[in-house]
Amino acid sequence: MRIHYLINGLNGGGAAFPLIDVIGLMRAAGHEVRLSALMPQDLRALPRLNAAGIECDVLGRGPRDYVRSAQALLRRLRADRPDLLWTSLTRATLYGQVAGRMLDIPVVSWQHNAFLKPGNRALLRRTKRLTRRWVADSESVARFACAELGIARERIDIWSLFVARADQAVAQAWNGIGPFRIGSLGRLHPNKQYEILIRALARIRELDAALYAHLEVVVAGSGDEQGALEALAAELHVERIRFVGFVEATADFLAGLHAYVQPSRNEGLCIAAHEAMLAALPVVTTPVGELQFSVLDGTTGYLRGIGDIDGFAQALIALVRDPAGAHVMGQAARARVLARFGHAQFEASGRALLQRLERELRAANSE
Repeated sequence: MRIHYLINGLNGGGAAFPLIDVIGLMRAAGHEVRLSALMPQDLRALPRLNAAGIECDVLGRGPRDYVRSAQALLRRLRADRPDLLWTSLTRATLYGQVAGRMLDIPVVSWQHNAFLKPGNRALLRRTKRLTRRWVADSESVARFACAELGIARERIDIWSLFVARADQAVAQAWNGIGPFRIGSLGRLHPNKQYEILIRALARIRELDAALYAHLEVVVAGSGDEQGALEALAAELHVERIRFVGFVEATADFLAGLHAYVQPSRNEGLCIAAHEAMLAALPVVTTPVGELQFSVLDGTTGYLRGIGDIDGFAQALIALVRDPAGAHVMGQAARARVLARFGHAQFEASGRALLQRLERELRAANSE
């Protein structure tokens, strides 16, 4: 098949980084793939894509360049005439659905998150029939698509974007020398709820000042919330947290930690937390998205309620007080993600989906 793959933009992390594995498998299965982005965003994904031999056409200049990006997409599709238009993220899906309808090109669409803004949810409920098949990146997202978008389950395939590789560097148990380092990876956005983490650290200081002094919390990510979060930390006298900006070498960052925390309000697959589990870290998080299935409370980490400041504080205290137990949890976390998200599972799911799409296209063309 000739596949035109359309994504919102080239931000670091999110849905752009896994393109290397996804497009790599498509090409290994014998398909021709061309990649386009509606807008540049921060372009942090572009060097990785180029290093993997994946070029990308950027169609528009920015998030408000609606007409230019739509016109450029139609020009490329008319010139290429792909067999399939594969979309990723809501804006790309909406653009792709309209273009596919206009040019009679079948559309396949990813759904990545188990949460959508009300406006996007309403739009996708109206346009869902313009997508031939939907692809969820996890079971939790498939359930969301059924319940909230009204998509029939038989129209949804699951293909996880996370590939757990056994050769990733792993974290070591805390030996009591230096700080017990807790980390997190994510955009500095209200959805990630790093405010809850700051308030949990303030609570830890109130409960056990000596233990608090042994902590170091490092948040890797960029975003508009950084100033507000740093101001809150200063207001609450939480000096044991640092915001270090975007980190390129995430595997090295995770291997230098002793635990991982993700206090999010909403998630889909949440690749970052699964990467942390692969690095043999116990994960303290909320039961949202796929995390509710991956993190076994008390075995691979701790699940705490959304906004539960006391719960997060007590969970982090438990890890610091028992570093050997925390390391055992991390080993269990690594074993779990290798079993659920290994390369064999990724390849089997992807090839099965591509074969199904080939059969459907052949059947449609023979009618």
